[in-house]
Amino acid sequence: MKGNLLATLLFSAVVGSAVAQQQPQFSHYPFNGMYLNPAYAGIKGQGEFVSIYRYQYFNYNPTFYQGGSPKTFMLSGSLPIRALGGGIGFNAYRDEIAQSDITSFSLSYSKHFKIGDEALLGVGVQGIYNNWRRGKYVAVDEFDPSIPDNSSDNKFDAGAGVWYESPRWYAGLSVNNLLRSQYRFQSVPDSLGNNQGKQARATAENHAYLSIGYNFELTDEITLTPSAIGKLVLPGRFGDNKKFTVDNNSFEANVRATYNDKYWGGVGYRYDESLIGMVGASVMKDNALRIGYAFDFIAFNQDARAFSSHEIMISYRLPKPGLAIRPAIRTPRYSF
Repeated sequence: MKGNLLATLLFSAVVGSAVAQQQPQFSHYPFNGMYLNPAYAGIKGQGEFVSIYRYQYFNYNPTFYQGGSPKTFMLSGSLPIRALGGGIGFNAYRDEIAQSDITSFSLSYSKHFKIGDEALLGVGVQGIYNNWRRGKYVAVDEFDPSIPDNSSDNKFDAGAGVWYESPRWYAGLSVNNLLRSQYRFQSVPDSLGNNQGKQARATAENHAYLSIGYNFELTDEITLTPSAIGKLVLPGRFGDNKKFTVDNNSFEANVRATYNDKYWGGVGYRYDESLIGMVGASVMKDNALRIGYAFDFIAFNQDARAFSSHEIMISYRLPKPGLAIRPAIRTPRYSF
């Protein structure tokens, strides 16, 4: 590609060392399983809805383009469905970064298998619809036909994953963009003002998420939960020699303390990028409504970034479903 897109610098900065990662990231990932993995759908045994707004690299304005701070809004929901032997879920987000906007919506189904007395293994599939818009870019070669020019494309894709859930710990592995959809955009006009028949292209690469967490009950009221997540970009097709290289990745670790399932606070670390602090509280009956805030201090690789990112989470948990009809009381008195 001859054109040197300056906005690529912003795109790379979104995830620290994760070069060319095309999807948003969240510091509230321990609360955001439905976004990470379709197998999470309904695995908690109760419905829940999560919304997150993230303002990354707050007030960062590059000299060559205004509005360089990535902004993401995400909404997800998950419900257990006994008749289906599992659960269903959805996820929607809009991610804005410089001249690239992605709007995504997905539907998921998870089949649950009982493991032992208390654990569940979910196996999930996901259908994804994406709209990707590319705006006007600043490039060295302004007539390069591989540069998109204020156009968009829509594609369907798919994802799959597994999720293990027990009262003590959880773990999940998922991969999305299984179809590696090819997006085509109108190219910039040439020196004569023509762009007929020209298309800029981009590929939605496979992204894998590996997440894990463990609950240590320190006392009857206090639970300590360390968690970690690995986010990998898997370039190329399955079977390619470089498919599973580890150059394009991002890793995070977090530990939080929760008091009486009502108040929590924690700290985290995103590899080669930021230190993270989070606080939150639950309100209403059964602590159903949860509100959280996360602050990212950009401590590493500060070039082309502001010093902080901010994130707000609001989630609501539905009551666990009970039996609609009381079970009959059996007695041997009339068993004849």
